[in-house]
Amino acid sequence: MDFNVKSGEADTLRGACAIVGVAAPRRLSAAASRLDKIGGGRIAALLKSGDIDTDLGKTTLLHNPGESVPVGRILLVGCGKNKQLSPKEFLTVAGAAARALQNTGAADALAYLTELDVAERGLGWKARQIVIAARAAHYRFDEFKSRDKTPKARLKRLTLAVNGRTQHNEVKAGVARGLAIANGMELARTLGNRPGNRCTPGDLAEQARQLKKTHSSLKVEVLDQKAMEKLGMGALLSVARGSRQAPKLIVMEYRGGKKSAKPVVLVGKGVTFDSGGISLKPGKGMDEMKFDMCGAASVFGCMSAVAELGLPINLVGVVPATENLPDGDASKPGDIVTSMSGQTIEILNTDAEGRLILCDALTYVRKFNPDVVIDLATLTGACIVALGHEATGLLGNHQPLVDALLDAGENSCDRAWQLPLWEEYDEQLASNFADMANIGNGGAGTITAASFLARFTRDYRWAHLDIAGVAWKSGGEKGATGRPVPLLMQYLLARSGKSDA
Repeated sequence: MDFNVKSGEADTLRGACAIVGVAAPRRLSAAASRLDKIGGGRIAALLKSGDIDTDLGKTTLLHNPGESVPVGRILLVGCGKNKQLSPKEFLTVAGAAARALQNTGAADALAYLTELDVAERGLGWKARQIVIAARAAHYRFDEFKSRDKTPKARLKRLTLAVNGRTQHNEVKAGVARGLAIANGMELARTLGNRPGNRCTPGDLAEQARQLKKTHSSLKVEVLDQKAMEKLGMGALLSVARGSRQAPKLIVMEYRGGKKSAKPVVLVGKGVTFDSGGISLKPGKGMDEMKFDMCGAASVFGCMSAVAELGLPINLVGVVPATENLPDGDASKPGDIVTSMSGQTIEILNTDAEGRLILCDALTYVRKFNPDVVIDLATLTGACIVALGHEATGLLGNHQPLVDALLDAGENSCDRAWQLPLWEEYDEQLASNFADMANIGNGGAGTITAASFLARFTRDYRWAHLDIAGVAWKSGGEKGATGRPVPLLMQYLLARSGKSDA
């Protein structure tokens, strides 16, 4: 889908479809009012008769609005009762419009949604969200379908209409950010959606090499099992023992900032399929454990987006990648392994494997002398119990970093919620036979998992994102979401001084 920006009023710009806002009780946006005026008051009449639903996110498609109207259709999107939308409400409006557009038959459309008033958000931010919403509605994962089930008539071009050169430049910049983030989200979604037999650790390594071919600003290194053995990554390698797929440690570097500037490091859990190992998961829904590498997928998405935008920052992405399967050589409950840090771990549950691969990766990243380290992982079902599917769980050892991520979540509407990281939880990891156990002995599973990781991050500023509840959807909408790419990109944009929020 192509995106562009055009200056002009709604009664002059031509296209197959115009997207405008309507609100209760009978309020028209500026663009809707102009179209109504040259169309003989048809929109106002339909509002009066109750044939247009103004509830938030409701859409009404008006065909053949009149000979004097320069568009063939008008898509009216309900904005609710408030004169000013909240950021979340605007995302609802943009998402509803984008989904409805797919069924209009229009090949091109003019969007006038940037004129809507959104609390504490500017034109660039609104443009970014419109692009992300449009691409999300357009996304299909049909790599493995033998027949092309994509609808024939689909939107090919979306134009964001604005008034004046100043608005044009601001919206154009927002479109560029939206495109980069949407591309990153689609990459993350596609990697997450691929089945375990087509997205192995080796496949992820090849994906990193392909990303380097697309973005010459990236440097890629892939460590194999021998290199990890030499580094002493006993925790990571213990998870890989049950698989016939060789583990990989994938390192992607982007250097867009000053040479002396310390990098941001992202570490993404890359368990390409998680059976639970010897501590086998229930069979029902186990297919969804292909999504256990969505943390890794989001690191790929962020690296892609940052490179596409050419942000003036230094960024390193590290992905420990492996499968977790039962086998005669697989780790057993009660086994003790030595991590790269030298600390020993008693494996009481082989299904708590994500923290085992992350702890060695978190030790490894010290070599980059990072400014901050952020790990992201589909780590615990307990996070879903605590927060459902709305918010990412957030913990860390540096409150300014945590606050910056919370702000980024609010600004991007990809929200996180902080959980405590107290000493009392750390005490649950005590082991009679090793330095620590890999699971706690009580509740608060999300917190004890983070407490485990915290033992390997004492040398730098660190935050942990538990994305188990937000990385994918189940049921009829089953599939990866691309979260938390929007949150992380907002954080990186803010750090680089390029934020439009």
